[in-house]
Amino acid sequence: MIEESNTRKQFEAPGGRAEHAERKGVGRGLPIELHAMSHSAQHTAARLVDRHPQISGTELVATLVPPRQFDGASFESYRPDENYPSQAEARDTLRAFAEPEAPISRGGGFLGFGRKKAAAEPRPGAITNPGVYLDGGFGVGKTHLLAATWHATAGRKYFGTFIEYTALVGALGYAGALGVLQGARLICIDEFELDDPGDTMLMTRLIGDLTATGSRIVATSNTPPNALGEGRFAASDFMREIQAMADRFVTIRIDGVDYRQRDLDGDAIALSEDAYLFTLADVVASGERMTDDSFGELISHLATVHPSSYIGMLTGVRVIGLRDVFELTDQSAALRFVAFIDRVYDAQIPIRATGVPLTTIFGGGMLDGGYRKKYLRCMSRLNALTQSEVTA
Repeated sequence: MIEESNTRKQFEAPGGRAEHAERKGVGRGLPIELHAMSHSAQHTAARLVDRHPQISGTELVATLVPPRQFDGASFESYRPDENYPSQAEARDTLRAFAEPEAPISRGGGFLGFGRKKAAAEPRPGAITNPGVYLDGGFGVGKTHLLAATWHATAGRKYFGTFIEYTALVGALGYAGALGVLQGARLICIDEFELDDPGDTMLMTRLIGDLTATGSRIVATSNTPPNALGEGRFAASDFMREIQAMADRFVTIRIDGVDYRQRDLDGDAIALSEDAYLFTLADVVASGERMTDDSFGELISHLATVHPSSYIGMLTGVRVIGLRDVFELTDQSAALRFVAFIDRVYDAQIPIRATGVPLTTIFGGGMLDGGYRKKYLRCMSRLNALTQSEVTA
């Protein structure tokens, strides 16, 4: 990613080129040379709305690894906050959970070969449940610890979001997805949050079948497993399934403050039109790929792409540009945008936007509803992405 030029920083800084040009009234505030650059950039920049990715089941399996930003995640690189002892306790518990154990029954793989071997004696204080559930607020390092557990575990293993696993079942069918995952030593599930009781019941069934053949599960959520769906779904069979899943997990509570906001103030950065056009021209001129989309058009486009394929929209993109951001009042549209930003954050792609700050887009009482934690996590990520530097 390209380091921001001094020119761009001057342009965005108070009293810099943009503000000076606007005071002088030069062509909508743009210096003459900027008109030419922005005109060229608008013809060169790609658009996310022109991308219609479709990811196959085989491709989905290949993506079941930690996000790029967690390539080097380890228990040693996790920095617990001394003010919250539960962070260090969670790290130590997961480190023990990830230590090598006796071979497990392998029911999947090619032709299902493999014999069940005797289990090792449990270590003193070791978790005997087949699953660990990391519960805590956003930004306390749950995904880092999840990725560290994945890296520390030997053998076949998978790491994906709740959406990616349900999409895998959709692409391969239940039996096909189970056949791929069964026999894996570790399955990591990030952000186990409920949007649909049917999907959750599907995942509890999958977890049951995987743990029955020896696979171990580590999952994260902002809500404990026995509270998932609280205030949203009341169907008796749904609550029964959730309780059955909760019984398989040891829940570890991680307290703390959002690390993404420790050095950030206020809302996400919203650029003026002039600053946005300069950024677009600057990035494109450097040979990097910055997309340029109307916020409204992107919101509409996301409804035409399955959330599991959002990652395909980001191929080759180094910076995302969004124009005319406005407040969302449709919950379905808002949740799709949250899923999209999750993939953008995983890829660590900076965002530059005009209009209202992206941290203020969830309107219509959304922050008071059942998806409050999802929206707050997304706002935290948007704040970080709009303030992150464009580097090479």
